[in-house]
Amino acid sequence: MILQPVIAPLLAILLVLPVLAAAVWMLVRSIPVVERAKRNETRLVADGVSSRSRFARPRSTTGGVTIWALRILLVLACGVLLLRPGIPGGQVRTLASATDVVIAVDTTASMVAEDWNGKEQRLAGIRADVRALVAAYPGARFALLTFDANPILRLPLTTDSGALVSAVDVLQPEVTRQSKGSSIGIANRLVAQTLQSAQKASPDRARLFFYLGDGEQTVTSSPESFSGAKQYVSGGGVLGYGTAAGGPMRETTGAFGGAGAYIQYQGANALSRIDEKNLQRIASDLGVTYQHRTAQKKAAFPPAPTSTDAYRENDPLTQPTDLSWIVALVIVALLCVEIARATTLVVRMRGLSIRPQTPGGDA
Repeated sequence: MILQPVIAPLLAILLVLPVLAAAVWMLVRSIPVVERAKRNETRLVADGVSSRSRFARPRSTTGGVTIWALRILLVLACGVLLLRPGIPGGQVRTLASATDVVIAVDTTASMVAEDWNGKEQRLAGIRADVRALVAAYPGARFALLTFDANPILRLPLTTDSGALVSAVDVLQPEVTRQSKGSSIGIANRLVAQTLQSAQKASPDRARLFFYLGDGEQTVTSSPESFSGAKQYVSGGGVLGYGTAAGGPMRETTGAFGGAGAYIQYQGANALSRIDEKNLQRIASDLGVTYQHRTAQKKAAFPPAPTSTDAYRENDPLTQPTDLSWIVALVIVALLCVEIARATTLVVRMRGLSIRPQTPGGDA
């Protein structure tokens, strides 16, 4: 048996244990009630009163023990589902590719400028292009870097393209009020180090590098050069976002859910404009092509030098066989029991509420 927890095991225990303790406590409390009901029924029979009498029969409580036992089973099943059990031995065919793709994304405040496809943020275009990159290089390994005031390696090289897409989907630019200006070339050393490490680990693999940004330099110094990374790059491209007319930017507050008011400059909305000269200079440093991105035109990516779309036949990926679906079926069955019981109680209470009155006025 192999466990692939959905959340941290300790957190799963902390979530399940209190609910399980409460259910066990209710089960223990219901047992004496059942025993007392059985003794009362035995006494009535001994006194000559029929246990089937509508007036003398005590209310059945054995159902309480059963339902709480089923609820304990339901809680345990939910806990097991969080641990995601499986068995070893499963195999999955995967696309073979000898390509590493390193992506650097600009996360400065200007990337929320609303000039992509009308009034969308530039980050929307970046997210769409990253998905296109994943589709263009199936089976490749991907790494993600971001840069604003500082460069950060968000995702080391991995074949999990879903993790890359998820990481880009949740990307947010730096908080506006903490921004002190940034350089579009600040990630040059981290990019070179990442590509160099990939070359040392797998010298036979091709390495593609893509720079995604608007080229807007917001510090007084000149942009750093990416020429140090050129020797490790087999291909790639620089993708530019924004317009010459510019787009307004809302404040990034860092709070969950939203953006602030538009950033103001001299009594009007501040505008961020693309700087294509800077982006072309980065492309020249790397020896790759530059293209201005718009929503109306698909991005053009170079072919991977040493990739293939063939499946790995001799070296399939070993992956545990997931058994979570069996646990999920148990949970569904137990929930159906709960729903059926609730429906029965509602119908019974409704029947009591509309019971006809006797001529004497008694129910």
